[in-house]
Amino acid sequence: MGRVRSTSVVAGIDTRSTAADDRFPLDALQARATELAAVLAPLPLEQRLLRMRREVPGTIVFTTSFGLEDQLILHALRQHPVDVEIVTLDTGRLFPQTHDVWMESERRYGIRIRSVYPQTAAVEALVAAQGVNGFFHSRDARVACCQVRKVEPLNRALAGAAAWITGIRAAQSEARRDVALVNVDWDRGILKFNPLFDWTREAVLNFTREHDVPVNALHAQGFASIGCAPCTRAIAPGESERAGRWWWEEDGKKECGLHERGRGRAMLETVQDTAQAR
Repeated sequence: MGRVRSTSVVAGIDTRSTAADDRFPLDALQARATELAAVLAPLPLEQRLLRMRREVPGTIVFTTSFGLEDQLILHALRQHPVDVEIVTLDTGRLFPQTHDVWMESERRYGIRIRSVYPQTAAVEALVAAQGVNGFFHSRDARVACCQVRKVEPLNRALAGAAAWITGIRAAQSEARRDVALVNVDWDRGILKFNPLFDWTREAVLNFTREHDVPVNALHAQGFASIGCAPCTRAIAPGESERAGRWWWEEDGKKECGLHERGRGRAMLETVQDTAQAR
């Protein structure tokens, strides 16, 4: 299934009902996601990736931040090789250790990982407005920084894609507990494939050890989830996996915007509710 193109302005997606069955195109995409999830769920990881590639025509993009889950997926993709684009977002604030595992991954798997960077003018304007570390001042300031350094580059990385592969798991945080094997990215109108959604952290750790997968050295220093250096700390025993991300904020709000449902779905629900009320 290709990318849903826009015929009305709602986050770049079409919310008008079709003439054939009076359904929204995104409803059809959701139906496709549900169908794929049922087919893929019984399969092991490698077969999930291969079957997803066979079932979805068009470009599939895997975005990696070089965390444990992403390294596991990268390893699986290169073992069989699966035809997907491998992309990373370099925010300009990453740890040196993240660049180290990036380099080691390219060497180990014989690939070049495409990097997407923030737009220079946007970063300059952001820093001019809020200071070099202005994201500590408020959640709005932090979200603005994530928008410039992560969300906008991701939009460019996924432009024209039919599906997006991520390393998120349902057990990573309260905010991610409802993640499914295949979701719809409502704002971009594409399928979102989470092949490790039902894996535990222990299973991920065991796999990386058994297969000698390159991992970020910070994991051995108590960093469970690794993002930008100023916004990431090691976690204490008993803390949730993502407690070290934006640790000054409430746990339920600890997302950068890459994996939040967004305004596209909210707008779609409003339009659907209005149509049903007529």
